[in-house]
Amino acid sequence: MGNTEDATRWRNRATLPHMPRMSEIPTELELQISVQTPAQPQPERQLQSPLLFYPQLSIQDLPELQQDQQTQLQSELQLSESQPGYQNRAESVWLTRRVLLLLLLGFSLCAATLGVMYYMHQNLQNRSSNPAQTETSCLSPACQRASVHLTMSVDPFKQPCDYFLFTCSSDRLSADSGGRQRGQGIPGHPQNQKEKNVWPEQDREREDRGLREEKIPDRKTTLLQYLREILESNSGSDGTAVQKAKGFYRSCLDTKSIETAGVEPFLSLIQKLGGWAVSGQWNETDFNSTLSVLMRDYSTFPFFNLYVGRDPNDTIHGTMKRYIQIDQPDLLIPIEWSSKTHKSQAKTQTLRPFLASCQRYLELLGARPSSIMSHVGMFIALSSEFAVAASPLHYRLSKGQLYHRMTIKQLQSQAPAIDWLSCLQAAFHPLSLTEDEPVLLHNLPYIVDMSRIIVRWLNRHEISTSSPLHTYMVFNLLHTMMPALDSRFSETANNLSMSLGNTEEVAPRWKQCVLETERGFDSVLRDMLSERMAHREAEEIIQNIFSSFKSKLHELKWTDQNSLQRVLSKVHSLHPRLWTTKEKLNETDLDLLFSKVTVTTNSFFSNYIQLLSLWQKRRTQLLSQRTEEPDILSVTPSLQDDELLFPVGMFVPPFFHPTYPRAMNYGVLGFLMTRDILHMLLPDIYSQSDTVHAVGECVWAHYLAVAENAGKGGVFSLSALQQQEVWVQYSALQIALQAYHQSLKNHSSDTSISGLSHTRLFLTSFSLLKCDSDPYREFMPLEPPFLVTVICATTDLCPTQLQCTSKTQQHSLKKC
Repeated sequence: MGNTEDATRWRNRATLPHMPRMSEIPTELELQISVQTPAQPQPERQLQSPLLFYPQLSIQDLPELQQDQQTQLQSELQLSESQPGYQNRAESVWLTRRVLLLLLLGFSLCAATLGVMYYMHQNLQNRSSNPAQTETSCLSPACQRASVHLTMSVDPFKQPCDYFLFTCSSDRLSADSGGRQRGQGIPGHPQNQKEKNVWPEQDREREDRGLREEKIPDRKTTLLQYLREILESNSGSDGTAVQKAKGFYRSCLDTKSIETAGVEPFLSLIQKLGGWAVSGQWNETDFNSTLSVLMRDYSTFPFFNLYVGRDPNDTIHGTMKRYIQIDQPDLLIPIEWSSKTHKSQAKTQTLRPFLASCQRYLELLGARPSSIMSHVGMFIALSSEFAVAASPLHYRLSKGQLYHRMTIKQLQSQAPAIDWLSCLQAAFHPLSLTEDEPVLLHNLPYIVDMSRIIVRWLNRHEISTSSPLHTYMVFNLLHTMMPALDSRFSETANNLSMSLGNTEEVAPRWKQCVLETERGFDSVLRDMLSERMAHREAEEIIQNIFSSFKSKLHELKWTDQNSLQRVLSKVHSLHPRLWTTKEKLNETDLDLLFSKVTVTTNSFFSNYIQLLSLWQKRRTQLLSQRTEEPDILSVTPSLQDDELLFPVGMFVPPFFHPTYPRAMNYGVLGFLMTRDILHMLLPDIYSQSDTVHAVGECVWAHYLAVAENAGKGGVFSLSALQQQEVWVQYSALQIALQAYHQSLKNHSSDTSISGLSHTRLFLTSFSLLKCDSDPYREFMPLEPPFLVTVICATTDLCPTQLQCTSKTQQHSLKKC
């Protein structure tokens, strides 16, 4: 059996081709050496058959094959090592592999570094896009209202194509519809082009979303709204003075009681003054006696105006003396100034509506129809003579007629028709005045002519029974008491104003009442406003803004060192501070001050008469006191000697609130404060620094790049005033941002609104000021929020770039 299997195995081997052993297969090293050294002799090899014909090996053959393979490999290695150059070739291979390994390691490190940088960048972007994860949200009621306002307003970072190419008018009036937008009237201005908008889809999207740009009221209106909230608040702990102020305000709003009272209260007042000829009942009172009563009890000045203030011509530094100042009156008759004749005149087209209004007043006062025209005619004739003697401020300034100083005795000799000492004593009762008291006149020629006119009309015996001068005084008293009379009188006054071309809207009743309340209860409102004031936060922003402003001066390129030294000397001598009273009245003092005031709930007329007596006391106090009380209605800083004073009225919502994030306070109020400072302290900066022109042109180049790409071409150069205003507002934004960053260094933590990061909240808050009205608005050729685009295009401060997809890239524009 065994012999048969062996015989079979050998027959199979005999019939198959010869297969090489494992040791006969060339190794990788042997093949490599054979390629590198072809000239070396090779060992003889048998002819190898294709792998297709490899025989199947049994398990018993494996040990033998393995032993043959090892023997063959050792012999080949010995043969290779004995060959010349082998060592050098091995080292070369190892060096090659080592270099490859180092390169691989270097690439790996670079990839890891780039990965870390990408992760950090993405993490920063995520923090910017979702700062709620890193910033603490402000949840105060003031912040919640601000959040709603931000939500309703256009976000420059989400809608960069919308927020700067339209004016702040919510209805977006076009030039064709008669509306005037920013830049219209300037030849070649992009907004004057009637070309089709290249973003109609975006316009439709805005309309579909119902986007209407929020119109922020001006700063004065904002302050009045804040005072309104104070007056309408209810507190059981109010002192009697506060209660009287609030009671006066409520009686002013009670128009129903005012309408019910009608004209009777004023007719009773006329009778108290001795009647008048219009009604046929006049006691022929003395002219100067009636004038003194009107000045003392009713703050009415028919023939001249009275002020109290300092003389700017005083050369004594630090003097606080105030003077009685006498000026021409606010004439009731509409007049126009002729630059050719240098005279004021009343034109026929304006006299007709004025005549109709006077007739209407007398009708409402119950005058006899048969006598109305004669009294109105004399009143207009007398008013016209006074009007001819008056002149506008610019003319008097050019003639040097302001602040003309003389004594009361000298004034009496110049204008004898008025008993000056008696009238001024009544106006400033209970102060004691003498003939040697100095006064300041702002139009002495008018005062002299006015006296002559009065003397002439007093000596006209043919009209002595009609007493046109007395009627003239009663007409002026009527206009003083107009706010306390029923709506028929105010409607007559509004109709006259409209017929004269005045398109200004009538102020709402609440605003009129706040203003009237402040005129009598100013010290009460000042105290109430100060109690709600965050003094520490206000002082901090004042100091930071002023510090950043001073550092900005050194960055300017000045035309000469003398200009720089003058400005620096002026600036460094100033001490900025919050304008508050140095001697604050407590509640007891306020109650005592208004102890004689009686406020009734349903008689605004009687309350208003008491208000007029409070005006007289305020005027008298102003003349006698040495320090000037803060103006509660002021919303811009002012200079007093070496102090830069910031009124409390600036620090009210929505411009400022102690619970707001500082980013919002600096972005809104910080910018406004800086702009006011630049206008006040650097009015001639255009002629003092070359930087103004360069920055103005740079910002304008950014704007034109956007406007031209939007299909609103039209290139024109800016005037000097426009360049200066662009520089002022752009610099104000930079200074405010620098001041905010300085505050973050001092106090690193800050809250957030609507999940916005610090810088984004700052810039977004600033962009809300596009509708802010200011006296320099006419010189600003573009909307202030566009400055955000310039800031973001030239710095890395913004979380995202403000660029529209339909515009070309602006990276080529230089930094401003």
